[in-house]
Amino acid sequence: MKTDDSAAPVSPPTLPAPSLTRRMSCWVYEAMLLFAVVFMASYLFSSLTQTRHGLQNRLGQQIFIFLVLGVYFTWFWRKGQTLAMKTWHIRALDEQGNPLTQRRAATRYVLSWIWFVPPLLLTQLMQLPLTVGLLLCVLWIIFWACLTYFRADRQFLHDHWAGTRMVDVRPAKVASA
Repeated sequence: MKTDDSAAPVSPPTLPAPSLTRRMSCWVYEAMLLFAVVFMASYLFSSLTQTRHGLQNRLGQQIFIFLVLGVYFTWFWRKGQTLAMKTWHIRALDEQGNPLTQRRAATRYVLSWIWFVPPLLLTQLMQLPLTVGLLLCVLWIIFWACLTYFRADRQFLHDHWAGTRMVDVRPAKVASA
């Protein structure tokens, strides 16, 4: 019996996923760089709204920072890398190995909040102390990161759901060492 191979899925490129250690190191470096982005966004928001107190316009500021971070990440992911990803030689691609579209990058951004929303929501709903909330965040991040060990492609679940993948783009000489 003859089979039709035209319906077979396209095999993704052979670029490997970066190690979890490299991705999490990149993640920490990204957090340090984002400090400046969040600081400037907060300053801009406070200046434009004439906010004089840290709790004044809190929800508006959170929404503004969420949008600023969304623009930051989707713009850089559309180009393939943020500065931290460039430093760690990691690139964001779609499942076929193509650069991300704006829509796919935005989907990845929204889904990447799974790193933080569940423990923060639990902390808020149960009115837990700040220290317990921080501990929950750390434990959740470790759990979420370790889920990659249960996937054959070693990608994060939110990347799978968004149709994206992180690939190792180190020069051949460094990658083989």
